[in-house]
Amino acid sequence: MIDIVKAQVSIIAMPLKQPFSTHLGTVREREAIIIELWDREGEVGYGETVAFSSPWYTEETVKTAYHIQKDFILPVVLQKKFAHPSEFTREFSSLRGNPMAKSGIETALWDLYAKKQGKSLSTILGGERNEVRAGAVVATQDVTDALKQIEQFSEQGFERMKLKISPANDVEFIKAIRREFPDVPLMADANSAYTLDDVDRLRALDEFDLLMIEQPLGTTDIVEHAILQKQINTPICLDESITNVHDVKSAIQLGSCQIINIKVGRVGGLTNAKQIHDLCQENQLQVWCGGMIEFGISKAHNLALASLPAFTLPGDLSPSTHYWEEDILDRPIEMEKGKITVPTLPGIGFSLNERRVEEVRLHKEIITSHMT
Repeated sequence: MIDIVKAQVSIIAMPLKQPFSTHLGTVREREAIIIELWDREGEVGYGETVAFSSPWYTEETVKTAYHIQKDFILPVVLQKKFAHPSEFTREFSSLRGNPMAKSGIETALWDLYAKKQGKSLSTILGGERNEVRAGAVVATQDVTDALKQIEQFSEQGFERMKLKISPANDVEFIKAIRREFPDVPLMADANSAYTLDDVDRLRALDEFDLLMIEQPLGTTDIVEHAILQKQINTPICLDESITNVHDVKSAIQLGSCQIINIKVGRVGGLTNAKQIHDLCQENQLQVWCGGMIEFGISKAHNLALASLPAFTLPGDLSPSTHYWEEDILDRPIEMEKGKITVPTLPGIGFSLNERRVEEVRLHKEIITSHMT
């Protein structure tokens, strides 16, 4: 039984080693919320809320997630006992939306639950791999810079490259990259930059042998992606459109995609992520683990998730040094020959580096149970 008696909510911020640019904007500094939950026996579970500072990816932000967590979720969590983390999802089903706010706390419960079982989170979730394949994001709109990044990432061992594209930067951009790197596994991420009026432009990408094109159309769309998939050969991958299990069922019924990107924060936590994985596996859709320019806590949860059997494609998984000069974990996540080892210690397999957290912390609040 999980009996939470204290929660600590920390807002941290850290500059990226280099800017992360898409057609939607450029991220130079990353904020996030770190959740720590203590049970009555003194065990602690860690979660990370991956909302951004502004609503460019989804409508959630660090400030809105903090509000939902402090005023609506944590007061309930501190009064209720959970036999299993999946009960959290049912408990808060009536709280509309806010998946990233929910996920930050739900993942901390999963970490705590696994620790109390004395097992790794990967094992608790049903993971089968002891290492996962890593992919890199080429986050620039400049072709010269993109070529340099791909060369660097290839030397580091990343097994696929994801390119950020838009109608202002697609066919010629990818053509120049394919000329220099004809055999590197490439995928394109459009972040909803296109409409059905761009079918011919998107069909032109078929010649580049892309693994997939991610979220070409509207951020909430499932219907028009089905229309588009019938007209292009490149597999469509849905990202922003998939926020819950029902979205996946709709996409499967309509034939909206061949691949789904599962991001724990976007779908409201590990319980939903696991259900989506199972549903895709049953229906022979490929899945991979998406990234959110995370800190180490979220990366560790992603490693556990990506160890599940249907995650056959390289994910947005990277070592601690990829984005940060120094991450917030007690030891770095490391990559060797394009693969990252899945932790085997109880829970997520990491603790916080308290010195580093204190250096980058902007705000801290401790909330306790009245029953403490």
